[in-house]
Amino acid sequence: MNVFRLLADLPQDLAEEQFQTLVESDAVRIERIVSRGHASPADGWYDQATHEWVLVLRGAARLAFDSGEEIALGPGDAVNLPAHTRHRVAWTDPEVETVWLAVHY
Repeated sequence: MNVFRLLADLPQDLAEEQFQTLVESDAVRIERIVSRGHASPADGWYDQATHEWVLVLRGAARLAFDSGEEIALGPGDAVNLPAHTRHRVAWTDPEVETVWLAVHY
């Protein structure tokens, strides 16, 4: 039995945003993402073929959408992104790790 300590064992080197797949099957992928001051490039839109549900466990972030809308997320905030919802990470807290739980389905 695997125990996932989502807020423990955070990477010390965060020169790049860290992605860790926790569980994966043909229908779903669950990953932990750790950011600190990371953002997508201004023209780096995600346009995924699958739905994605994301939850911020720690830290803070802002997601931007190609519609011009932007939403702020803090601990306990979650958002469901339907497939092909063009979005990008506009900002993550530069002072503390932002820990995300992402479910791709």
